[in-house]
Amino acid sequence: MNAPPLAHKPRLAISACLTGQPVRYNAGHKASSLCLELLGEHFQWLALCPEMAIGLGTPREPIRLVGDPEHPAVVGTRTGGTDLAGPLRAYAEQMAEEADDICGYIFMQKSPSCGLERVKVYQDDGRPAHQGGRGAYAAAFCARRPDLPIEEEGRLHDPVLRENFIARVYAYADWQQLLRQGLTRGALIRFHSRYKYLLMAHNPEAYRRLGRLLGSLRRDDDPALVGPRYFTQLMQALRRCASRGTHGNVLQHLSGYLRNGLDQADKAELRQIIDQYQHGVVPLVVPLTLLRHHLRNHPDPYLLQQAYLHPHPPELGLRNAI
Repeated sequence: MNAPPLAHKPRLAISACLTGQPVRYNAGHKASSLCLELLGEHFQWLALCPEMAIGLGTPREPIRLVGDPEHPAVVGTRTGGTDLAGPLRAYAEQMAEEADDICGYIFMQKSPSCGLERVKVYQDDGRPAHQGGRGAYAAAFCARRPDLPIEEEGRLHDPVLRENFIARVYAYADWQQLLRQGLTRGALIRFHSRYKYLLMAHNPEAYRRLGRLLGSLRRDDDPALVGPRYFTQLMQALRRCASRGTHGNVLQHLSGYLRNGLDQADKAELRQIIDQYQHGVVPLVVPLTLLRHHLRNHPDPYLLQQAYLHPHPPELGLRNAI
């Protein structure tokens, strides 16, 4: 059987400027066609601008990070003045608590409030430190929601990073749906069973580790205690992008389930296509399409439920370029 469909489109938080809202310091925006056109049909947006939320308004003096890259202050670029790090962090903590229905967050890169990495942190000599920092709002938000899939809009233009992020979003949404239905020992085992091969593709070590974790479950173990520990490790593992090598290994494992139903010619063709993928001749969608074709003719209930085969809507075409 297939994995249970999500009841609603996953909701993603997003920096408001990326949705076209005129919230930047110059009353402009940074509308993202990738988010609005490619992703917009499949997600609900929660647009947030921490700078507007703490009362800065538009147009306004630009802000920047200064001081210690690990714990920077946030001040105006021209007048300096009051450190805004405190209000930005307080708003982040508020939204991390209130936005409990989001399944991911897309941040604006290089922003002193929203940037996730490599944000310039200026020193007393007016030059940025060699070590970049993290936006004050983003740092505080992510500290409160460590399992939440996050990414910068700029990095989503990389097909591998985009596919990785969206796969994590749908895994997160699937887990939230499971929690709403009730986390039982059996439900936890079934969830892991669906995600085994996606996990193997991303992180073979975590695949083995989480298998041992659930394999050691006793009947009297409380799933409410084991579940969060399991899910944190799962989301950390899925952050690692799958490679052609690990994808190829999973494809070979999956094709093994069909060996009794395929003739020698079909087996040879499938092996050849997987080999071509691993050598960069064809994209991932090619061996997956052939595998699904054989699976329709020789259905296997265990394979049909695997999240690896359908980690996100095929209309997104995310595996066409990796």
